[in-house]
Amino acid sequence: MLTQTGVERYKELAAQSAERRAADMAAIKQCRFDTIAVHGLYSMNEALNFNQGSIIEPMYMSSSQTYRDSDEMEAALSYQIPTWCYSRIGNPSMYYFEQTLALLEGYGADVETSCCATSSGMAAIASATDPFLTVDPANPTQKINFVTTCQVYGGTFQQFSERKMKERGIDVRWVVNSDDLAEWESKIDENTRFVYGELPSNPGQAFFDLDAVIKLAHSKGVPVIIDNTVGTPVLMRPLARGADIVIQSVTKTLTSSGFGIAGAVISRKNITSNFGTDGMKADFAMYLKTLPNRDNGQNLSPMNCILSLNDMRTVRSKVDMFSRNSMKVARFLSDHPGVDEVNYLGLEDNPLHELASRYLWLADAEHDEMYGKPVNRYGHLLSFNVAGGTPAARQMFDGLQRIWRATDLGRVKSVACIPAISTHSQQGEEGRQMAAIPPNMIRLCVGGEHADDVIADLDQALGQVGGKVSVQVPYEYSTGGASGASVVEPE
Repeated sequence: MLTQTGVERYKELAAQSAERRAADMAAIKQCRFDTIAVHGLYSMNEALNFNQGSIIEPMYMSSSQTYRDSDEMEAALSYQIPTWCYSRIGNPSMYYFEQTLALLEGYGADVETSCCATSSGMAAIASATDPFLTVDPANPTQKINFVTTCQVYGGTFQQFSERKMKERGIDVRWVVNSDDLAEWESKIDENTRFVYGELPSNPGQAFFDLDAVIKLAHSKGVPVIIDNTVGTPVLMRPLARGADIVIQSVTKTLTSSGFGIAGAVISRKNITSNFGTDGMKADFAMYLKTLPNRDNGQNLSPMNCILSLNDMRTVRSKVDMFSRNSMKVARFLSDHPGVDEVNYLGLEDNPLHELASRYLWLADAEHDEMYGKPVNRYGHLLSFNVAGGTPAARQMFDGLQRIWRATDLGRVKSVACIPAISTHSQQGEEGRQMAAIPPNMIRLCVGGEHADDVIADLDQALGQVGGKVSVQVPYEYSTGGASGASVVEPE
């Protein structure tokens, strides 16, 4: 029974709703990873009280919501009660997606997490980093810097080097050997706003001692931001190890169907930071949602929220399968005479294998009847250098028939690209050399096909090096008029 009137009445209603959701949160946190992925915070209470009993989270395509009266509007728009008001800021579909991903990134740890969904992975990177790179009113002439691994996705490198360093004059300090803690330490000082790392890195599989870097950064009052796109919460949960903020290009593995474009910033409550307001540090992801991203408009559409959420329900089993397939493919490539080098952390002769094995574990393998014990998994991404240099790499790449040539990863279908001419082309030769991305490197993301069929395609493509390559020509380029006509390229 309500006892208040006016704005206070709606605050009382919101408090009652918050109690129900807190009970739902406590209950779902007791469940296993797969159960959280399937249900998130969308409970029977949520369905019956707010969504006409729908067992699947509805897609709220409306751009905005209405209010019962001026009191409710005032309470909502002043953030005194939960609201979605306008889908640029929030939306029920967005909340269900965000709550699920926040729970998965915090799984297995006594840590409170929150999430802000963004329109893409690149928007997530900008959202996570830009609030730390503003002028400090108390020190307006401060020369701001941040420290980051140079082995990152090409778009990340561009955002940091072009948008932040060249356009805004921010000092970007690249860590070349990320497994060398002394190099990290040498680049952090009193003007460092955050440290940033991507692990495993795309495409070279760089890895570093995350616990040691977190301890070092926090000793200097600096937050740690980790790109966990390749690892996903299935294999690694940096927030549970003490990192402050995680970003996900949800477009990738979490949306393995390839239907959605999405990103996310997930943070733990009360991050470590010398810089920022109390509210920003107390709940960084919610700060993003209600302030900067409200104003800048990077938040995610309802349709993409539901597309990604639906794919996330089975993410653990898919990452396990993709990882097992990748291991088999990596072993084949490492024994092939046409391949100079294979970068995959699961291979025992990889210099970072032992370090990565301390961090990359399949969630809940010890509770899975298939395994019954902790199991290492190393993900779906690998790269390899084709013997014979650039011409051989391009010829091998052009010979692929089952593996898709695309600048994509994390798909249920296997895809490959040549990073030097695609994902990392704008990085420049100097930047690629620093990040160890040679022109004969092929990036391969192994999907859900049978591993033997992926291997057969790689084998036949490698076998064509030095010979003639049969390729599929698009309809508009074929002289015979038949779509996908096969022709033979000259040597």
